[in-house]
Amino acid sequence: MTDIGILGTGRVGTNLAGKLSAAGHPVTLGGRKPEEAAARTTGFGSTPRIAFADLRTTARSTDIVINATPGDSSLERLTDLRTELAGKILIDVSNATRDAPDGLPGDLCHPGSSLAEKLQAALPDTHVVKTLNTMLFTVMTTPETLAVPPTAYLSGNDDDAKRTVTGLLGDLGWRPEQIEDLGDITTARATEAMILIVPHILRRHGFAPFAVSLAR
Repeated sequence: MTDIGILGTGRVGTNLAGKLSAAGHPVTLGGRKPEEAAARTTGFGSTPRIAFADLRTTARSTDIVINATPGDSSLERLTDLRTELAGKILIDVSNATRDAPDGLPGDLCHPGSSLAEKLQAALPDTHVVKTLNTMLFTVMTTPETLAVPPTAYLSGNDDDAKRTVTGLLGDLGWRPEQIEDLGDITTARATEAMILIVPHILRRHGFAPFAVSLAR
């Protein structure tokens, strides 16, 4: 089993931590205030495979790191962890947007580019793989709950890293035929732009599980 670090202790991070831990992976949840995160995360304190630490310790002490921090501040936070992330796979599941007046995702922070591309440029010794950013966070770990099989897109420059991430997606419940490798990291700008449809869906239907998927 692989030691996995998750940067971000919100709904996305804790949701992924629970499922990956249940699959047998030791998981460290990293946040600015790990003690507070541990206290408010019911049940995780008694789970041997889930630990809590600060962001730097989490990045340094684990083998694969997942970025589940708010996308509008991810670039600054993770650039500060360049040394700790060197030589590792960084799975980026965040979308970088500015909030609309109602608090839902608004305009892209990196039009004409993507957060994943910016991270790869800032972290040249890290293998960045973009995935799971085109769905409500609950679908990341329960793709089988949707009436239509969803799609998990992959973007990244390193094929070995994408194969490793594909294996982790399998641990989250994704079948091989549901995973679509789009190509190198520049293709992440396409999936990150899909976030623009999300606030309209949420305003009409609320936070019901959904994914922006490929139909064949």
